[in-house]
Amino acid sequence: MILCCGEALIDMLPDSTKAGEAAFVPRTGGAVFNTAIALGRLGVETGFYSGLSQDFFGDMLRDALQNSYVDSTLATISNRPTTLAFVRLVDGQAQYRFYDENTAGRMLAPKDLPQIPDNTRALFFGGISLVSEPCGSTYEALMMRETSRITMLDPNIRPGLVSDEAAYRARLDRMMAQADIVKLSDEDLRWLFGDGDLQAVAQDVIANGATIVLVTEGAKGAWAFGKTHHVFVPAKAVTVKDTVGAGDTFNAGVLASLSKQGLLEKTALQSIGKSALTAALTYGNRAAAITVARAGANPPWKKELS
Repeated sequence: MILCCGEALIDMLPDSTKAGEAAFVPRTGGAVFNTAIALGRLGVETGFYSGLSQDFFGDMLRDALQNSYVDSTLATISNRPTTLAFVRLVDGQAQYRFYDENTAGRMLAPKDLPQIPDNTRALFFGGISLVSEPCGSTYEALMMRETSRITMLDPNIRPGLVSDEAAYRARLDRMMAQADIVKLSDEDLRWLFGDGDLQAVAQDVIANGATIVLVTEGAKGAWAFGKTHHVFVPAKAVTVKDTVGAGDTFNAGVLASLSKQGLLEKTALQSIGKSALTAALTYGNRAAAITVARAGANPPWKKELS
């Protein structure tokens, strides 16, 4: 099983009424939630860990997980509200405004952490759940506790949400040093490290502890860097509806491919070759291309990639 650990929320997507008035439509979302949904749809045994509410938005989230064959039995359930994210699209790019005070996800504490099942091969972390407290410290503690398993980190940075930049950067530094796989968008990479050479920055992250660094460049494609080699796979050209969930689906595609190849194990991942990296990037790109061609975070099913 791959266990996805992080936020689940409701995206309030822009729409209009029959009278032409501006409106918002609730849709399940959250970066880590989207990755879990995509993994489940790609046929990978998947679990989801977060703080989930007992409110009707929480019901929507649990139903969506179940409908995509994702097990949420490890989640911590409370009567706190669900996080809401109002979305505005500007030239097809999603901009967000989050409402996250005192929510079920944000108030997740270290005392809530479950025991991880023995059949869990990998854990995935990231998203806005690493910004706020106490949930940020909780997920970090879980990663540090589970270092015997494969861990993947995608910060999916939202600079507008970061109130304590020094503390956030320090957390990401610690988690990147512990993660086996670090995924960064080109925007994430520039925010973290400035305008240095992409390959040099990736090698610095590897020198600090990561085994593989993935870097996505939107419509251009994606890179994978290992200790001794790297590969680039161009993105598939599609007509973009919007980019909501694109990176999350890419993450799921990569993990699904690595799982299928039997590489979600420490020794195997450390000796991964170019062909395996190329296969993982290709599958991730194909899955993401389907997501961006339709509205919202709506990852593909395995049969759509056959």
